[in-house]
Amino acid sequence: MSASTSTEDCTSRPPTAELRPDEFLRALYQSHGSALLQFAARRLGGDWHRAEDVLQEVAIRAWRHAGELDPTADSVRPWLFTVLRNLVIDGHRARQARPPEAGDPELAHLPVSDDVDHILTSQVLIEALGDLRPPQREVLLHVHYLGRSVNQTARVLGVPPGTVKSRTYYAARALREALHSRGLHAGGQDRAAG
Repeated sequence: MSASTSTEDCTSRPPTAELRPDEFLRALYQSHGSALLQFAARRLGGDWHRAEDVLQEVAIRAWRHAGELDPTADSVRPWLFTVLRNLVIDGHRARQARPPEAGDPELAHLPVSDDVDHILTSQVLIEALGDLRPPQREVLLHVHYLGRSVNQTARVLGVPPGTVKSRTYYAARALREALHSRGLHAGGQDRAAG
């Protein structure tokens, strides 16, 4: 059923071209969204996420014919259901045409780090470093961030190697406590996860 032939029967009032796109879509969802979503979910074996995607595609296709369709008319419903059914069938055919995806099911459950987690952890670390005394921050910068040895750090700072070792030990302990007080512990996991 083509959109041009079926839409002539779908209008029970003058064309809705005067409706803004958001108004058209809101009226369409309000009048037909629930029934279309349930139908799509049944056709997709209960996959509500895919059903929502298909419903959105139906809404876009209806919006393309906004001048011909009345989104609130019951007479537009058969056209909407036909479009939805065709989209589901097309999706099924597309999945059948592709080879099945092979993969390790265990990989699907591995956590993926994202930039937000890294940024938040960095922010907490910066705040925790602010709790340390300046000599402690300085020695951690040289030994851990710049990768200098104890002797190299001692030369740069002009202090004995034993002082560098002592400051490093107490700075690491103070940093660990500052991170722990902010909800982080060794290994980078927060308390709730550990």
